[in-house]
Amino acid sequence: MLLQAGMDGTGMANILMIVGMVAVFYFFLLRPQQQQRKKQKTFLESLAREMKIVTTGGVHGKIIDVSENTVTVEVDKGVRMKLDKTAIAYESGVVAETIKK
Repeated sequence: MLLQAGMDGTGMANILMIVGMVAVFYFFLLRPQQQQRKKQKTFLESLAREMKIVTTGGVHGKIIDVSENTVTVEVDKGVRMKLDKTAIAYESGVVAETIKK
């Protein structure tokens, strides 16, 4: 009798609901973050001299030199800052395109 009471289908519905919640969590939270991280990594690898950029702090400048982990950015005539590559948010003028996607 007890085995028949558990076989009414509610157990399967609960399992399907949990699987559905995990799928929604993955497709709406984890996957977009992974794609954004991959896109940012590709952008940081493509940094080149003379590229106009904006840092995460909002500083605008032009890349003067690129090394493995750092970039030298000219923010004004004769004013240069050495920054970690991860401090660069996006290429100047390209932010509108990034937001649309």
